[in-house]
Amino acid sequence: MEASNRQTIEEYVNKHGGRRVLKRILIANNGMAATKAIMSMRQWSFLELGSQSELEFIAMASKDDLQANAEFIRLADSYVEVPAGKNTFNYANVDLIVQIAKEQRVDCVWPGWGHASENPALPLALAELGITFLGPTAPVMHALGDKIASTILAQSSKVPCIPWNGDGITAEIQSDGSIPQEPFKAACLQSYEEALACVRRIGYPVVLKASEGGGGKGIRKCTNDEELKTGWEQVCAEVVGSPIFMMQLCTGARHLEVQLMGDEHGQVVALIGRDCSTQRRFQKIFEEGPPTVADKDDFREAEKAAQRLAMSVGYRGAGTVEYLYKPDNKGFYFLELNPRLQVEHPVTEGITGVNVPALQLQVGMGIPLERVPDIRRFYGIDPAGDSKIDFLEDKYVYPQRHVIAARITAENPDDAFRPTSGTIERVRFQSAPNVWGYFSIGASGSIHEYADSQFGHLFATGPTREHARKALQLALKNILIVGEIRNPTEYLVELAETKEFKDNTIDTAWLDNLIAQKSVNVKFNVTDMVFYGACLKSFLHMKAAKAEIVDGIKRGHLPLETTLSSMQSFQVEIAYNSVKYNFQVTCTSPDTVTLTINSCSLEARFREQPDGSVYVRAGERVAQISGVEEPLGTRLRVEGIATVTFPKVRDPSELRSDFNGKLVRYLHADGADIKEGEPFVELEAMKMIMSLRSEVAGKIHHTLAPGAIVGAGDLLANLTLADPSKVQMIKAYSEPFSLSSPGNSISKKSASAVDLLSAAGPSTTDALQAILCGYSAPPQFGATGSAAVSIVQNLFKDIDENDSASMSEALEECCKLLGTFLDNERYFAGLVGGDETQTVKRFQGEPEELLSKIVAHTALPKAIAIVSAILRSLSDGPVLEGEVSSLPKQLVDQLTELSKFPGAGGYASVKLLASQLLTQMRKPLSLRREEVHSMLINTPRKELVKVANAYDTERRMYFGLDLISSMFSDPDGAVRNKAAEVYIMRTYRGYDVSDIDVVDSSDVTTGTPSAALHLMWSFSAPGVTTMPRKGYVIVLPDFNCFESLKKSWTFPSAPEISDLHILVAKVPGERSAMKREEVVTSLADKCQELITVVADKLDAKKADYVDVLLAHHGHNPTHLHFLKSSGWTEEKAYRNMRPTLPHLIELPVVEANYTLKPLQRGRVFALDLGVSKADKKTEIVFARGASHVPLTTDSFEEMAYNDLLTSCDFLERALLHPALDKKHPQCQVFLHVVPPIATTTNRDLNYIRVLFGTALQRFVADHSSRLELLRVSTIEMKVWSSSSPPKPLRLVAFKTGRWEALGFEEKLDSRGIPVEWTNIESGLKADCLEKLKPAVEQQRSTKRQIARAAGSTYIYDFPALMRNSLTKMWMQYTTADKIPESLVEATELALDDSEELVEKEQHGQNKIGMVAWKILMRSPEYPAGREIVLIGNDITIKGGSFGTTEDLLFDKASKLARAKGIPRIYIACNSGARIGGVDELKSLVKVSWVNKDDPMKGFEYIYLTDEDFKKLPEESVASHSITVNGETRHVLDAIIGKNLASTKGGIGVECLQGSGLIAGETSRAYEETFTLSYATGRSVGIGAYLNRLGQRNIQMVKGPMILTGPEPLNKLMGKQIYTSQDQLGGPHIMVPNGVTHQLVQNDQDGVEAIVRWLSFVPATVTSLPPMISAKDSISRKVQFKPIKGAYDPRHMLGGVMIDGEWVSGWCDEGSFHEYMAGWGKTVVVGRGRCGGLPVGIISVETRSCEKHIPADPQEPTSRDVIEMQAGQVWYPDSAYKTAQAIRDFNHGEGLPLVIFANWRGFSGGTRDMFAEVLKYGAMIVDALVEYKHPVTIYIPPNGELRGGAWVVLDPKINEEVIEMFADQDARGGILEPPGAAEIVFKKDKQVIELMHRCDHVLKDLTAKKAAGEDVAAQLKAREKLLLPLYQQVSQEYCDLHDRCPRMKSLGAIREGLTWEDSRAYLHWRIRRRVQENGAAKKMMRTVSGTSYAKASSFIASMTASAVQGVAKGSEDQ
Repeated sequence: MEASNRQTIEEYVNKHGGRRVLKRILIANNGMAATKAIMSMRQWSFLELGSQSELEFIAMASKDDLQANAEFIRLADSYVEVPAGKNTFNYANVDLIVQIAKEQRVDCVWPGWGHASENPALPLALAELGITFLGPTAPVMHALGDKIASTILAQSSKVPCIPWNGDGITAEIQSDGSIPQEPFKAACLQSYEEALACVRRIGYPVVLKASEGGGGKGIRKCTNDEELKTGWEQVCAEVVGSPIFMMQLCTGARHLEVQLMGDEHGQVVALIGRDCSTQRRFQKIFEEGPPTVADKDDFREAEKAAQRLAMSVGYRGAGTVEYLYKPDNKGFYFLELNPRLQVEHPVTEGITGVNVPALQLQVGMGIPLERVPDIRRFYGIDPAGDSKIDFLEDKYVYPQRHVIAARITAENPDDAFRPTSGTIERVRFQSAPNVWGYFSIGASGSIHEYADSQFGHLFATGPTREHARKALQLALKNILIVGEIRNPTEYLVELAETKEFKDNTIDTAWLDNLIAQKSVNVKFNVTDMVFYGACLKSFLHMKAAKAEIVDGIKRGHLPLETTLSSMQSFQVEIAYNSVKYNFQVTCTSPDTVTLTINSCSLEARFREQPDGSVYVRAGERVAQISGVEEPLGTRLRVEGIATVTFPKVRDPSELRSDFNGKLVRYLHADGADIKEGEPFVELEAMKMIMSLRSEVAGKIHHTLAPGAIVGAGDLLANLTLADPSKVQMIKAYSEPFSLSSPGNSISKKSASAVDLLSAAGPSTTDALQAILCGYSAPPQFGATGSAAVSIVQNLFKDIDENDSASMSEALEECCKLLGTFLDNERYFAGLVGGDETQTVKRFQGEPEELLSKIVAHTALPKAIAIVSAILRSLSDGPVLEGEVSSLPKQLVDQLTELSKFPGAGGYASVKLLASQLLTQMRKPLSLRREEVHSMLINTPRKELVKVANAYDTERRMYFGLDLISSMFSDPDGAVRNKAAEVYIMRTYRGYDVSDIDVVDSSDVTTGTPSAALHLMWSFSAPGVTTMPRKGYVIVLPDFNCFESLKKSWTFPSAPEISDLHILVAKVPGERSAMKREEVVTSLADKCQELITVVADKLDAKKADYVDVLLAHHGHNPTHLHFLKSSGWTEEKAYRNMRPTLPHLIELPVVEANYTLKPLQRGRVFALDLGVSKADKKTEIVFARGASHVPLTTDSFEEMAYNDLLTSCDFLERALLHPALDKKHPQCQVFLHVVPPIATTTNRDLNYIRVLFGTALQRFVADHSSRLELLRVSTIEMKVWSSSSPPKPLRLVAFKTGRWEALGFEEKLDSRGIPVEWTNIESGLKADCLEKLKPAVEQQRSTKRQIARAAGSTYIYDFPALMRNSLTKMWMQYTTADKIPESLVEATELALDDSEELVEKEQHGQNKIGMVAWKILMRSPEYPAGREIVLIGNDITIKGGSFGTTEDLLFDKASKLARAKGIPRIYIACNSGARIGGVDELKSLVKVSWVNKDDPMKGFEYIYLTDEDFKKLPEESVASHSITVNGETRHVLDAIIGKNLASTKGGIGVECLQGSGLIAGETSRAYEETFTLSYATGRSVGIGAYLNRLGQRNIQMVKGPMILTGPEPLNKLMGKQIYTSQDQLGGPHIMVPNGVTHQLVQNDQDGVEAIVRWLSFVPATVTSLPPMISAKDSISRKVQFKPIKGAYDPRHMLGGVMIDGEWVSGWCDEGSFHEYMAGWGKTVVVGRGRCGGLPVGIISVETRSCEKHIPADPQEPTSRDVIEMQAGQVWYPDSAYKTAQAIRDFNHGEGLPLVIFANWRGFSGGTRDMFAEVLKYGAMIVDALVEYKHPVTIYIPPNGELRGGAWVVLDPKINEEVIEMFADQDARGGILEPPGAAEIVFKKDKQVIELMHRCDHVLKDLTAKKAAGEDVAAQLKAREKLLLPLYQQVSQEYCDLHDRCPRMKSLGAIREGLTWEDSRAYLHWRIRRRVQENGAAKKMMRTVSGTSYAKASSFIASMTASAVQGVAKGSEDQ
């Protein structure tokens, strides 16, 4: 607005005749009233004055409104916070309002409506302060505001009134504006009795009213005496203390009202009126104006009557006179005069153009009504004029438009319009020219419990009522209110659509009747809304489940599979109109679900919007839905349709569990009657018994059995209701389910909204990706694993091998799918091998990303099936053979990555297929075929022999049989002939082949018209000198020739043909691998038909073998083998093997004893699973291959080594085969080297055996762990000497024979098959291969499989593993020929009949689950041998459980180790203490039931009959006898089981006694000798305790140590919490807590760790540590020097490679081994050697470390905790670790201890003090006090030892053994220099004194000061300048106290050392002390009573004497 049009409020008031200026306004209200007032007055200020700033609004704001983000607070200029709660505390509190008005110095108070707006005390109090009240005066308010008084005055003024209890009472208004009390009291009802009397006079129906009520409060309709009594009580309670009156209910009437405004000049204007007949419980719903139901003239008379009434009392301000209008007689009846503004006043504003709140303000300013511009406009005269207006006689301009208003309330139309409260997230409303509205709340606001339910008001206008009605409906449809509250907008839309409302024939009772009859409903399609309700619940479930899982991941919890499953597949129940819709929901992608009901499936896709709403696409329809779960049920809003609440209905006929637990018993028999509220079942949860009660009465029907595990919501019983009529029954929806057509119910969305969700159905790739990501395939594809494989076929079904585009597209799709798989599984593949339980901890990304990967990983089997199908399709299909110029690099990279996946973890099959496919892809077959074709053309026939026998890699590639077979159909006959010849030569390599000729005789060619070529040749098997055999090849152009061949086939004339080959050059092909298999099967059947037809001809030629080759286009040929020995049927086990390979690798020999199942076939190898024909259960994997590489004795050893390595590679692949999943068979390797070893004779056979043995020992030393992992039990190699004829030699080694090489010369039959074997050393013969095996080997096969299934190694194989480890260790020190012959001599220990320990070899025939040996092992430290005792569980017997006999053997073997003082090693793999029962009684016991006809009532006791009792031995049971019906019963009091076979070895408490026995023995063994445990498999209960009691533990990654398994714990908790034993005792638990000292990957590594540990341990507890020749020179310098900063102490100890150069550490190179690395990480503990001398080492980590405390799955609220620990500080865990290590070195190991001390002290914070750091620090002292061996403490360079850290290490703790040294650059003292300086220099006081002594400037200034000069400022400035420098001086001064010379001088250390020379010095010092210590101990053992001090003193004196003697001798010389 232009400045010239602006005016001040003062100017406006003066201009319009006002009396006062009101600028500062207090809004004494809230909500809608306050909002509307501020908005209206600001609007007026801007329009009239040109500025909004002329008025200033102060709001009152309660805490509730502030928290609700009320809109009026934002609109106000300022606010005053008032008390929260009921309005009597705030907005209705007159004293508070007046106080605020005074304090805020306001000009006026606007009261609004409700609250204090009708309290006369407010205007009265404000008047006393001179503050204007914008309303009537107090007396008038009192008179007219009271409904009783106003009715008396109206009655006195002859205004028509309806009959009421005050009929006929009149009164004159008094001078103070009130009426006399007597008539007023006479018009009030004082009691219910008076009300009853009155109703007898005026008759029902009546209305009870509180005169001070309003807004629907304090008013009740009553139609009978009972309602009257209830209504009386309710009205009294709602408006406490208010007078009450009664009026007759005027039925059929309309509620019309006149809006009045009076000024202080005596004028009253009527601003037309409103029709408010649409009411609910007297609360207005719709308001409209002008009233059209009454004639204009009639209504004008009602207006005038109202004006006269107001004028008669001097009314000022806004007021409303309410009438009841009877349309039938056109009569008006006075109801009341409201002395305030009303909510619906905007209707008046809409039809009159008058701003009513602004008019209130202007009236308050004293402006006459006739001078107000809005009023003058209303009357159609000049707004700026000042002419008079007669408001009674002058006519206003009647409005030409109609306005209808709708109140927006927080009420629930589905629950009788009950008010609701809660948050309102947002309100979306778009104003229009004909629609406007306002709201009392803003974004993220709320309706609190003390607020009015109305929060919005909408107004619609139009030229007619109908236009306004439609505009209002449209506005109501478009408004969006999101939040917890309910609102009736949709209901109002339907209400406005009713005929009565449209026809305007309603009355005041109309809406209440509609509500009672429920005749107005929002119209919608029920199935649509049910569907969207299911979608909403599905979305909310998925969202909540995901949020819960993500929260758990953030806290370190791995989601359970059941949790993930419930997120992806769940049930949704929707109940509506007593019908229950049960949907099964399955996720098909992160945002798509399939909802299935009654076999009807609907797919829905979700997209959540920022506002929380969700777009749902179902087919072609898109809907926007939102909603929440409420106590009443699920509230759903479908935008543009309706809001529906689906109630939570619980079928009372279904009794369900409220929690997880175990069903203990039903409390009533099945079919029994139970009462309402009566307990019906008992459940056990958390060890508590709880009962559940029935909500209704009925007959119970059990659904479960006692003992069943139930979850929350599970059905426990059904109930036949006693009175179904009292209960609303819910029936299940059973009809086909479908949605309406989209146009019927779903509003059209904008293009952008629809685009959010593509309508296109899922593609094949989409479906596969869904499965790969852990979801189900869409219903049209199927969701099973087999369905997934069939989906894969769709990717390749339309590929044209000549269309590169289609093939490229297929490859692109494959890359996409493989990429998805790799993205999902790459992380999990990296965890395989021990980190499987660390899924959450090791993930570096966001929790949501990890969740998506976990979801995918749970569907790994399906994903593997898909990827396998893809890889097979790639391998077998035409894609790789098409015209694709080059394969995508992405595909190659993906296959390479897949091939490197671990074989474990479920990835075996895809790893194998990827490896095979990579090999196939190296060069496509089509390209290689061209090269071979060229070679055949250019190679003369005479040179074919050379190239066919070539053995270089390149030539073998060219002339492979697969390629040669593709040449048989070449159009060039020469090529075909050469190809056939090469085929023969390649097939019969190793045989003596000669005379290859083409058969071209006319009888053959004519007699066989279908053949393209005939060839004959002669051949002999290797080593056979008898008559050569004949071979015959016939080449057929295609498969169609078979029919001709059946009819006409003339064989060559040779009398005998041994081998016959039918080569079919071309056969039908199929791209699909599945279909190709069908084709091959069909072809094989036809081949069988041919062979059957010509069988007689074959027999006539004395044939033994027929090979049929079927050459396929685009992939490898098929080989079919038919044997005469099999009746000329196909040998399917040989299918696709090269013709001579079965013979070369001796498969027929193997098949004599095993049934073979092929696993993998190659050109020169075969991998088969064999099942023993003898016992039908022993399984062995046979890896057998042939080599055609020529050898010499020089190359044999290396070749044997390499071939063994290759065999392991093949075997590794074979073990990935799905057929071996969950199987653990042993493996046997056989390699046949076909070419004879050059220049060897029969005399060289033993030499070859030695070479083989050497190669084998090297291989075992290098790859023992791999052999163990591959479960190899036998290695065989067959070679030939080059004598004439060649002699076969079989070389054999067995695992149980410690891999010792044996040699057997073979005798062959005429066909080259071995029939006899002779040992070349002993001369012993055998006629069967199985007899070559040691007897032990044959016995252990089954037990090995059992042990492997338990994740361990058979206990009897551990001595062999020990030998492997010792071999490997020896080879680090010497050559193979210098290794002792027998490295391990194991003598088994067993119990004899008297249970004494004896030496007894059992060879695996043990009867108890415990085995022990006394082992002599020869190691580099003890070449002559040292003894140990090895004890181990035998997992193959009763699960390795501890029975009493097992305990006894363990105890005695351990005591033997203690008695001999030798190490005791325990191999742990067990099931804990044995548990069982007395089996003999199970078939004898009987049960006495309370009621034998009703077992559900329980039983009384268990008993034995007298006959059965007498059969039992004594002490088998404890019982007492009773007689029942003449029968003697022995009631069981206890089952003892003595003298019964089933209790032998223990079944219960006796096993616990045995556990106690061995627990105590293990504890004593640790104290007295060396104990070490190796957890090779699970260790349960006592097994875990034994490991801990032995202290030192090595753990295999799959060897958990647990007290109880996850299943019992889950049962105890009543739900699945733990999923694996590793969560309870796996390496990620036991390594960080220090129980495990070292972690290994497999048993071979575990035994190597045992042997390595023993290398540091003396032979006996009395022996000295074992010295060995050091690789490093004792005198070498230590190159790695510790720095002042952080460094890795392991580099200081063991050395490190820096920039390619070795920087040596303190220990011998390679000798330092760290232990307990995962626990107490600020301390490093290990064992190493210094100059060959073994030492225990403790060092300090100088870098900060992390301590990880995992979240406990048992406690969902727990979280992963990472605690940072500073370097050089002892924490509770590292202090404990230090003490533990000292004890370990002392007990049994007897090691000299070296502590590299670099500690600043102990962590003394609250957390660590609480965690007992003080106790563990003291344990270090305790451990040093009892240490019996030399202890050397060395403070390294730049190290420091401070305070408490020095105290616990000081030599005076144990002066006999501890010596301390310090490096010249080390420090030792109480505090670090900065801290010490603070104390020593008294916080800088003495530092300043030092400055004044040393600084010449300060000296001069001090002198000047003494001379009287003012130099104080200069002194202070100089001191400040020098203070930092002199602080450094003070710290240096303190540091000088902590240096090596002072420590040495005071005797705190023995000597100061230099780091580079410390190794040599300490070696000799420790070595001497070890010898002295050993001598002293020996003296103590020899001379009884000698103390250690006395012995040491004696040795010292002897040493001194010897030194003196040497010195004297030197002097004499």
